[in-house]
Amino acid sequence: MTWEQVMELNRTAQLRQLMTEYLQQFAMMASRFDGTTDRSAELVTVIDAYSAFITDEANRAAWEQLEQEAGPELARLAEELRRTSARCVSIMEKYRALKLLNGNAARTEYFQNIESCIETEFGSFQISSGSKVLMVGAGSFPMTPLMIARRTDAEVIGIDIDAEAVRLGRKVAELLGSGLRIRLERASVEQLADAGDLTHIIFSSTIAQKYELLDRLHPLTNGRVVAAVRYGDRLKSLFNYPSQQVDARKWKLVDTILRPDHVFDIALYQKA
Repeated sequence: MTWEQVMELNRTAQLRQLMTEYLQQFAMMASRFDGTTDRSAELVTVIDAYSAFITDEANRAAWEQLEQEAGPELARLAEELRRTSARCVSIMEKYRALKLLNGNAARTEYFQNIESCIETEFGSFQISSGSKVLMVGAGSFPMTPLMIARRTDAEVIGIDIDAEAVRLGRKVAELLGSGLRIRLERASVEQLADAGDLTHIIFSSTIAQKYELLDRLHPLTNGRVVAAVRYGDRLKSLFNYPSQQVDARKWKLVDTILRPDHVFDIALYQKA
């Protein structure tokens, strides 16, 4: 075995070990969430470190090598890490909302990373004051709805299945978005009375069923709607649900926005 091969083995072994350690940390933090902000600093530190881990060029190369060598065990570890880290992102949004509502707002590297992605979410399919935007997975701290409504004066609807997230999100929107056209609901896509008027749809990257929801939205929306699906493939799939093939009779991929330094990428779809 050459020295280069030995080094490759060391890097892949270290990557697998890091994945296991992050999974243990996320699982512990998720189990300790009690509705207060007592452990928020610890979770912020871990998620910021994990964001850096996901976007590290050296780790991308090691992940590609590990994928070639590993089997079902690695797939199970990756799925568990993806699911648990997504749960912790949801908790961190609740921490951020609670701190804001208590008069103690704070930014983290993860949130700055997400916010910078919003700037180019739809590429050439720009949002204007006449747009109606749906955010699927708005969360407890609805950054995307707030930024879109503030910068474009568009009407924005955010939906989430987490009742607590919707409750907190409404309070955050009232505090930061007074006068903006934002509506947050705990609803399924089929329950949206104005789905036919949507011009833009955004899917959170941490929603496991986002492609199923995209399929369900097809008959409910008009022919001009554009959908931005946030996703993460390869190493980024450890922090985001990956891209999938769509039914070519319903949706067509019109653009892919790859952002190496950001935690997720964006796929843009139009009606076929």
